Amino acid sequence: MAKVVIISGSPTPTSRLHGVIDHAKAQLEQSGIQTEWIKVRDIPAEDLMYAKFDSEAIVKVNAAVAGADAVFVATPVYKASYTGVLKALLDLLPQKGLEHKIVLPLAVGGTIAHMLAIDYALKPVLSSMGAQNILQGVYVLDKQVTWGGNGEAILDEEISARLQESVGQFIQEINWHTQKKGSPVT
Repeated sequence: MAKVVIISGSPTPTSRLHGVIDHAKAQLEQSGIQTEWIKVRDIPAEDLMYAKFDSEAIVKVNAAVAGADAVFVATPVYKASYTGVLKALLDLLPQKGLEHKIVLPLAVGGTIAHMLAIDYALKPVLSSMGAQNILQGVYVLDKQVTWGGNGEAILDEEISARLQESVGQFIQEINWHTQKKGSPVT
Protein backbone atom coordinates (compact mmCIF):
# COMPACT_ATOMS: atom_id res chain seq x y z
CA MET A 1 0.00 0.00 0.00
CA ALA A 2 1.31 3.42 -0.95
CA LYS A 3 1.95 5.92 1.83
CA VAL A 4 1.70 9.71 1.88
CA VAL A 5 3.05 11.90 4.65
CA ILE A 6 1.14 15.14 5.05
CA ILE A 7 3.18 17.94 6.59
CA SER A 8 1.13 20.85 7.89
CA GLY A 9 3.05 24.05 8.56
CA SER A 10 0.21 25.80 10.37
CA PRO A 11 1.12 27.09 13.83
CA THR A 12 -2.53 27.07 14.93
CA PRO A 13 -4.54 24.05 16.10
CA THR A 14 -7.48 24.76 13.79
CA SER A 15 -7.18 26.62 10.55
CA ARG A 16 -8.62 26.79 7.08
CA LEU A 17 -5.50 24.94 5.99
CA HIS A 18 -6.44 21.97 8.16
CA GLY A 19 -9.93 22.02 6.68
CA VAL A 20 -8.49 21.82 3.16
CA ILE A 21 -6.11 19.05 4.24
CA ASP A 22 -9.08 17.08 5.61
CA HIS A 23 -10.63 17.10 2.12
CA ALA A 24 -7.40 16.01 0.43
CA LYS A 25 -6.71 13.35 3.07
CA ALA A 26 -10.18 11.86 2.60
CA GLN A 27 -9.62 11.63 -1.16
CA LEU A 28 -6.22 9.96 -0.66
CA GLU A 29 -7.62 7.42 1.81
CA GLN A 30 -10.64 6.67 -0.40
CA SER A 31 -8.19 5.70 -3.13
CA GLY A 32 -6.49 3.21 -0.78
CA ILE A 33 -3.46 5.33 0.09
CA GLN A 34 -2.26 5.27 3.69
CA THR A 35 -1.71 8.72 5.20
CA GLU A 36 0.21 10.07 8.15
CA TRP A 37 -0.40 13.68 9.14
CA ILE A 38 2.48 15.53 10.77
CA LYS A 39 1.42 18.82 12.31
CA VAL A 40 4.57 20.85 12.87
CA ARG A 41 2.87 22.71 15.73
CA ASP A 42 2.80 19.41 17.68
CA ILE A 43 6.58 18.99 17.54
CA PRO A 44 8.26 20.38 20.65
CA ALA A 45 9.31 23.96 19.89
CA GLU A 46 12.65 23.42 21.57
CA ASP A 47 13.44 20.55 19.16
CA LEU A 48 12.72 22.83 16.20
CA MET A 49 14.38 25.99 17.48
CA TYR A 50 17.55 24.33 18.76
CA ALA A 51 17.82 21.95 15.78
CA LYS A 52 17.72 18.81 17.92
CA PHE A 53 18.28 16.34 15.10
CA ASP A 54 18.41 13.47 17.61
CA SER A 55 15.16 14.27 19.44
CA GLU A 56 12.56 11.53 19.45
CA ALA A 57 10.05 13.72 17.60
CA ILE A 58 12.46 14.71 14.81
CA VAL A 59 13.74 11.13 14.40
CA LYS A 60 10.12 9.98 14.09
CA VAL A 61 9.32 12.63 11.45
CA ASN A 62 12.45 11.76 9.46
CA ALA A 63 11.53 8.06 9.54
CA ALA A 64 7.98 8.81 8.40
CA VAL A 65 9.18 10.91 5.46
CA ALA A 66 11.83 8.33 4.53
CA GLY A 67 9.20 5.58 4.48
CA ALA A 68 6.71 7.54 2.38
CA ASP A 69 6.15 7.29 -1.34
CA ALA A 70 4.94 10.87 -1.48
CA VAL A 71 4.79 14.02 0.63
CA PHE A 72 1.99 16.57 0.74
CA VAL A 73 3.39 19.86 2.08
CA ALA A 74 0.78 22.38 3.21
CA THR A 75 1.23 25.85 4.69
CA PRO A 76 -0.56 29.07 5.33
CA VAL A 77 1.06 32.05 3.66
CA TYR A 78 2.56 34.64 6.01
CA LYS A 79 4.48 37.64 4.66
CA ALA A 80 4.34 36.22 1.10
CA SER A 81 5.99 32.91 2.08
CA TYR A 82 5.49 29.66 3.94
CA THR A 83 5.57 29.65 7.74
CA GLY A 84 8.68 29.75 9.88
CA VAL A 85 7.67 26.58 11.72
CA LEU A 86 7.53 24.73 8.40
CA LYS A 87 10.99 26.06 7.49
CA ALA A 88 12.32 24.94 10.89
CA LEU A 89 11.10 21.40 10.22
CA LEU A 90 12.33 21.29 6.63
CA ASP A 91 15.77 22.34 7.92
CA LEU A 92 15.80 19.24 10.14
CA LEU A 93 15.01 16.77 7.37
CA PRO A 94 17.99 15.17 5.62
CA GLN A 95 19.47 17.24 2.78
CA LYS A 96 18.09 14.78 0.21
CA GLY A 97 15.09 13.81 2.32
CA LEU A 98 12.64 14.30 -0.55
CA GLU A 99 14.67 12.44 -3.17
CA HIS A 100 12.51 9.94 -5.10
CA LYS A 101 9.35 11.38 -3.51
CA ILE A 102 6.35 12.80 -5.30
CA VAL A 103 5.53 16.15 -3.70
CA LEU A 104 2.30 18.15 -3.79
CA PRO A 105 2.51 21.65 -2.29
CA LEU A 106 -0.56 23.50 -1.03
CA ALA A 107 -0.89 26.99 0.42
CA VAL A 108 -3.75 28.98 1.92
CA GLY A 109 -3.48 32.76 1.89
CA GLY A 110 -5.49 35.90 2.31
CA THR A 111 -4.85 37.48 -1.06
CA ILE A 112 -4.32 36.43 -4.66
CA ALA A 113 -1.14 38.55 -4.58
CA HIS A 114 0.60 35.74 -2.70
CA MET A 115 -0.35 32.99 -5.13
CA LEU A 116 3.24 32.67 -6.34
CA ALA A 117 4.50 31.85 -2.83
CA ILE A 118 4.37 28.19 -3.81
CA ASP A 119 6.49 28.64 -6.94
CA TYR A 120 8.95 31.24 -5.66
CA ALA A 121 9.30 30.38 -1.97
CA LEU A 122 8.32 26.76 -1.31
CA LYS A 123 9.24 24.88 -4.49
CA PRO A 124 12.92 25.96 -4.49
CA VAL A 125 13.36 24.60 -0.95
CA LEU A 126 11.61 21.33 -1.83
CA SER A 127 13.79 21.03 -4.93
CA SER A 128 16.96 21.64 -2.91
CA MET A 129 15.94 18.66 -0.77
CA GLY A 130 16.07 16.33 -3.77
CA ALA A 131 12.43 16.46 -4.88
CA GLN A 132 12.35 16.06 -8.64
CA ASN A 133 8.65 15.35 -9.08
CA ILE A 134 6.96 18.42 -7.58
CA LEU A 135 3.42 18.67 -8.88
CA GLN A 136 1.55 21.86 -9.69
CA GLY A 137 0.69 23.42 -6.35
CA VAL A 138 -2.75 24.40 -5.14
CA TYR A 139 -3.27 27.91 -3.80
CA VAL A 140 -6.45 28.53 -1.81
CA LEU A 141 -7.80 31.91 -0.76
CA ASP A 142 -9.05 32.17 2.83
CA LYS A 143 -12.47 33.25 1.56
CA GLN A 144 -12.79 29.98 -0.41
CA VAL A 145 -13.04 28.02 2.85
CA THR A 146 -15.88 28.46 5.33
CA TRP A 147 -16.92 26.45 8.36
CA GLY A 148 -20.06 24.34 8.58
CA GLY A 149 -22.18 23.89 11.69
CA ASN A 150 -20.35 20.69 12.65
CA GLY A 151 -16.93 22.29 12.39
CA GLU A 152 -16.20 20.84 8.95
CA ALA A 153 -14.56 22.91 6.25
CA ILE A 154 -16.72 23.78 3.29
CA LEU A 155 -14.77 24.55 0.13
CA ASP A 156 -16.30 26.72 -2.54
CA GLU A 157 -17.05 24.98 -5.81
CA GLU A 158 -14.04 26.26 -7.76
CA ILE A 159 -11.42 25.34 -5.16
CA SER A 160 -13.09 22.01 -4.44
CA ALA A 161 -12.80 21.08 -8.12
CA ARG A 162 -9.16 22.27 -8.35
CA LEU A 163 -8.17 20.43 -5.19
CA GLN A 164 -9.90 17.25 -6.31
CA GLU A 165 -8.14 17.43 -9.68
CA SER A 166 -4.71 18.06 -8.13
CA VAL A 167 -5.07 15.32 -5.55
CA GLY A 168 -6.32 13.00 -8.31
CA GLN A 169 -3.16 13.71 -10.31
CA PHE A 170 -1.10 13.15 -7.12
CA ILE A 171 -2.80 9.75 -6.68
CA GLN A 172 -2.10 8.82 -10.32
CA GLU A 173 1.58 9.69 -9.92
CA ILE A 174 1.82 7.74 -6.67
CA ASN A 175 0.14 4.68 -8.18
CA TRP A 176 2.33 4.81 -11.28
CA HIS A 177 5.53 5.09 -9.23
CA THR A 178 4.59 2.39 -6.73
CA GLN A 179 3.65 0.01 -9.57
CA LYS A 180 6.93 0.81 -11.30
CA LYS A 181 8.88 0.16 -8.06
CA GLY A 182 7.13 -3.17 -7.62
CA SER A 183 7.83 -4.32 -11.19
CA PRO A 184 10.70 -6.74 -11.70
CA VAL A 185 13.66 -5.36 -13.63
CA THR A 186 13.77 -6.79 -17.14
